[in-house]
Amino acid sequence: MYPGVREVTPNEDFSLNVVLENGEKRVLDMKPYLDFGVFKKLRDYESFKRARVAFDTIEWDEGVDLDPEFVYEKSKPIEDA
Repeated sequence: MYPGVREVTPNEDFSLNVVLENGEKRVLDMKPYLDFGVFKKLRDYESFKRARVAFDTIEWDEGVDLDPEFVYEKSKPIEDA
């Protein structure tokens, strides 16, 4: 079972800073996915920046959402400075 998403902050470089339910802070780079399928809807930053937490994951108004497993597997830990 993967931890759910507690907070999400979109960045101008099309990455997402994510805080998980277990307290981990991670960054998910969405750029590699923006040329495929439903993710094309997020290439406009005005759409991308409306990312929000829904239940235990991330969703957008455009009908795009991410599986918690995808969020965890594709993101990288953020080192606290």
